[in-house]
Amino acid sequence: MKKQQLVLVSIALTVFVLLYFFGNTIPPKKAVPETGQAQHDDHQSISFDDLLKQAKTRISPEQNERLLKLENSVKRGDVKEQQLHLYHQLARFWYDSVRLFEPYAYYTGEAAKLENSEKSLTFAAHQFLDRMMDARDPALQNWLATNAKVLFEKALALNPANDSSRIGLGACYLFGNISENPMQGILPVREIAEKHPDNLFAQKILALGGKKSGQFDKAIERFKIIVQKDPGNLEALFNLAECYEEKGDNANAVKWYEQVRKLVVVPEAQKEIDKRITELKK
Repeated sequence: MKKQQLVLVSIALTVFVLLYFFGNTIPPKKAVPETGQAQHDDHQSISFDDLLKQAKTRISPEQNERLLKLENSVKRGDVKEQQLHLYHQLARFWYDSVRLFEPYAYYTGEAAKLENSEKSLTFAAHQFLDRMMDARDPALQNWLATNAKVLFEKALALNPANDSSRIGLGACYLFGNISENPMQGILPVREIAEKHPDNLFAQKILALGGKKSGQFDKAIERFKIIVQKDPGNLEALFNLAECYEEKGDNANAVKWYEQVRKLVVVPEAQKEIDKRITELKK
């Protein structure tokens, strides 16, 4: 692996570790079977207008002036092409100049809808999905999942055989607070995992679903499949350790935290892992 790649991997691992140890990493236990009852959190609705209004309070007067010019730039003529170009410009504005994810993702998604290609739709959908999996606010989760769902559905209309899009859509139902029946998400993903056990994306979604519902044995089984195929998968290793910790199996929790410790090179992260291991050994 090239030196630049090693640096990027190291940074990614460090960010992951810090998110786990300084964030709320273990969701509240819910006695909900992987195959059964509804998991629908009450939440307030949120709209893009709300998010955009809030985002605009974080930009400078100069940025606001530039944004107004962009928003008013569509004129008569080939409106679709102009709108597509505008969405790309707005996405770049929020990503490059302001570094805010929600408006960037929204305009990327709107551009993808106009392009209506599987590549653009799935790219935009996974942007929303990845952020949804890390979000903690139920209203934001719902907004992210709703946008991802629409994009995945449009992509599947173009290519119904795309397993990644089917899994992504299932994850929206499982984790996005968009349905009172999570079975809508579980069944298609399980079908793919049973047909293609090596599909680690499917295994990951089912494992996280088991962890969320408090079915740690099922989650552990699936996370181990991932680790067997991908021994350096830091997310799976962390989740294995946490599942064992939640079960009260401290010996196995320590075992897997020690595996994580081997992959982390940043001193601050190492200290947090060592602290967790020490506490579990008491």
